Formats: sequence, C-alpha cells, structure tokens
Amino acid sequence: MYPPHLLIPMREDLTSVGFEELTTADDVVNAVENTEGTMLVVVNSVCGCAAGAARPGVKAALAASPVKPDKMVTVFAGGDLEATAKMREYLLPYPPSSPAIGIFKDGELVHFIERHHIEGRSAQMIAQHLEMALEEFCTPANA
Repeated sequence: MYPPHLLIPMREDLTSVGFEELTTADDVVNAVENTEGTMLVVVNSVCGCAAGAARPGVKAALAASPVKPDKMVTVFAGGDLEATAKMREYLLPYPPSSPAIGIFKDGELVHFIERHHIEGRSAQMIAQHLEMALEEFCTPANA
C-alpha cells in the first residue's frame, strides 16, 4: 500500500472534476447496486500510464462529450485496497487491471477499458475511445 499523502494529488486529479472516491467495500456495493442509469468507474493508479493517459483522457472525454454518466466514481489501486478488491469483483470476467475505466448501466458492466488498452496510448486516444463509449451507453444531458 502506498503512503496516503503521496496519493493526494492523483486522487484530486479525478475528484476535482466530480468523481466520488469509494474507499470501502460497502461504498462500492452501494454505488454499483444502487445507481440507476450509468456510472463511470476509474480504477486509479500511481503508474505513468495513469498520469499520462488515463486520467487526462478521462477528463478530456468528459469535457468534450455531449453526454455524461449519471455518476462518476473512483477507487485507488494501492491505496483503497478493500474498495479496489470489491470493485474488481464487479469488473469480472476481466482480470485485475489498473488503471482501468469501466461503464456500468443499471449495475451491469457494459464497457471496460483495460490497462493494455491504455498503456502506450495517448490521452487523446483514450479520450476518443471513452467519448464513443459515453455516446453509446449514456443518455444525452439535454434528453
């Protein structure tokens, strides 16, 4: 587990744009099982591909997309061990991956971007991928 004070800026990278941190297994269960509509999940990480591609790509997609998820949550691999382990149960059949990005619709995983789809790609590529997924699975804000 990483020292909590080292994770603060990486956490704030997402919470500053409206993500809710899930830090316990109960938080995860509540979010996944009680969110109607769409929920965007980011499994945050300290790695370079999280800093250079995943978080900037997610933020760019949200800024550019005309559609938004109903809820946005994050767990931090290496920081929120219990919450991350529980979230990974909901992300099955995909293997543990961080960073990773998922979209749930009415509690069911409908889209998942694994680490190997993030690693080696630019933030712009991640943003374009996520924008397409948001447009496919989320309701337009003005609908």
